[in-house]
Amino acid sequence: MSSERFARLAWGVLGYNLLVVMFGAFVRATGSGAGCGSHWPLCNGTILQRNPATETIIELTHRLTSGLALLLVIGLVVAAVRTFPRGHMARRGAWVSLGLIIVEALVGAGLVLLKLVADNDSMARAVYLGVHLLNTFLLVAALALTAWWARAERPVPGRLPLGMALACAGLIVVGVSGAITALGDTLFPAGSLAEGFRQDTSPTAHLLVRLRVIHPVFAVAVGLALLGLALRIALRGGDRSRTWLARIVAILVLAQLSIGVINLVLLAPTALQLLHLLFADLVWISAVLLTASLAAEPLPAGFPAAAELGGAAALQR
Repeated sequence: MSSERFARLAWGVLGYNLLVVMFGAFVRATGSGAGCGSHWPLCNGTILQRNPATETIIELTHRLTSGLALLLVIGLVVAAVRTFPRGHMARRGAWVSLGLIIVEALVGAGLVLLKLVADNDSMARAVYLGVHLLNTFLLVAALALTAWWARAERPVPGRLPLGMALACAGLIVVGVSGAITALGDTLFPAGSLAEGFRQDTSPTAHLLVRLRVIHPVFAVAVGLALLGLALRIALRGGDRSRTWLARIVAILVLAQLSIGVINLVLLAPTALQLLHLLFADLVWISAVLLTASLAAEPLPAGFPAAAELGGAAALQR
């Protein structure tokens, strides 16, 4: 297999995994997480379902599509081993993707076995969902970098640009807070925007409700910071692909902030929640690729570096 064909395969696997992530959010939004009971990997203790409920069909479909995602990543690893020499970054990215999707499957199984689904409103579920989101972000980043590195062997970066590294860390915090907010919206829906604000500020409200206000604050702060960095990189010029990537990041951030406002005003309907999650993943992927692009070449003056890969901490201006 040529590197070009492998890259197309990797992008395809990434796209499919994004669909699986979206479907997983649909399972949570519809309260279908307990559609197979507390059984895993079997559904309700059996393989074949007779007269399944709608929730069972949704949950079982999600499990089947997730299983196919695992098989696709295994196929990606096989293709990487056959296409690239030992030590190639695309080959390493494929192996990391495999490890992360196995963790993803185990985390999903834990949600079911620990009964952290459906109407469970415990903080344990919120923490678990945060871990789930973190692993999902790392998985899609690994798949995206695998495709990115497949086109040509890029130098192993010696330093990371500090600004973009912090922005990516901020996106993870925003994503985790978003997952908790989405859970609160699902379990404690508000009848109006005014009612939602009253719930958020009530000292007697459930903690998941009172935590909802944190997400938009983080999202605006990190979004504006990332937007500023992307515009700075785009206006600086230089490498055309990097400039193009920076523009894509800026456009996606503006779109995501707009969707977030609409989501808030319309009280987070399921379809808009899924769109919001999709754009969160797209912003994350584009920011990771922009960071990788910047890290692959020496930093220009004015762009501090975060740390040398391999453990040597350093700052450079």
